[in-house]
Amino acid sequence: MRHDVTAPVSVRLDADVRATLESEAQSQGIGLATLLRQVAADAARDVRRERIRAASEAVARHIAESPDAKAFSESWGEPDWRGV
Repeated sequence: MRHDVTAPVSVRLDADVRATLESEAQSQGIGLATLLRQVAADAARDVRRERIRAASEAVARHIAESPDAKAFSESWGEPDWRGV
């Protein structure tokens, strides 16, 4: 997977939040910036997964409510051997 690094982002943290994050970064043997990148990447991954789940649920609801969609989904991926 390719990771393009973009321009830096400036974030203001409350003193207690910063102290907590610095302590955690130190316990992991990494810098605060590295920890923040990891936290942001994890959050972005979670957001993407939630969007995929929501889209999948919407498709499932549509299939459940639409006879045409249900028929299509039931036949999807089944080979048609007629004429072979």
